[in-house]
Amino acid sequence: MPIDSGNLALKGLDDLFSTEEKRQEEQREQVQQIPIDDLHPFTNHPFKVLDDEAMTRTVESITQYGVLSPLIARPRPDGDGYEIISGHRRQYAAKLAGLDTLPVIVRQMSDDAAVILMVDSNLQREHILPSERAFAYKMKLEAIKNQGARSDLTSRQVVGKLEAADLVGKGNEESGRQVQRFIRLTNLIPELLDMVDEKKIAFNPAVELSYLDTNQQRDFLEAMQDTQNAPSLSQAQRLKKLAQEGHFSYDVAFAVMGEEKKGELDKVVIKNDTLRKYFPRSYTPKQMEDTIIKLLDQWQRKQQRQNER
Repeated sequence: MPIDSGNLALKGLDDLFSTEEKRQEEQREQVQQIPIDDLHPFTNHPFKVLDDEAMTRTVESITQYGVLSPLIARPRPDGDGYEIISGHRRQYAAKLAGLDTLPVIVRQMSDDAAVILMVDSNLQREHILPSERAFAYKMKLEAIKNQGARSDLTSRQVVGKLEAADLVGKGNEESGRQVQRFIRLTNLIPELLDMVDEKKIAFNPAVELSYLDTNQQRDFLEAMQDTQNAPSLSQAQRLKKLAQEGHFSYDVAFAVMGEEKKGELDKVVIKNDTLRKYFPRSYTPKQMEDTIIKLLDQWQRKQQRQNER
């Protein structure tokens, strides 16, 4: 009996030769409705999910329209639900909006592939803190190295070969050198890293301070608070050099941080120990500053009243 070539053409080669494994893979890529409590954060997720103004807008949008863009997740190894790769903020906002399920694309992914996708999808956000970028770059760099990317310095000189750090920054218009500088921030103690996020310490001085060990960083932090000065790049570079030469101490850090800077010649510095005897031990430097300013304002108003008599 002759073969009906017309029917054969209609079926198509994909239908004729697709395997069961391929059909299952296509099924997994379809959007599924997953219970929200079955979705768990990515291990060591470096990006913060904050209750800020942007989150409030996201909750309002989800309440009105639902989750329009599916999350991406992978099955957890222990079979207990799914690990979110992309969509942590959407999941959190959906919880606040009272949703029970979320649209999710479930993919089977290796650890390294999942890290790279997680980092790349989050780096598209408009506002990213230095600490978030630092830990994200570090995770992606390790994942790329695990996948076999060359990371030696000579790879920059080979046509078609990129250093692993260059690959990390390629999609974000960052050089490999800048990626490595961001990763240096992961060596800062939490208190100093928070100050970088809060813009109390600039990026370039922070990179230099990251070369101090933990004890030296804590001495520096105390000296910074006592002098009430933020480090300049030149000060941070000098402190790094002093530490490398074995000459670093709290007293040295206090002396460097207490130096008069251009434009600050009229600045008055009162050591923390001097102020402490006038305030409860629980007071932070900011609380002490606010109290002093309030008392000075009261004194100024009193002087003005006396002058008007």
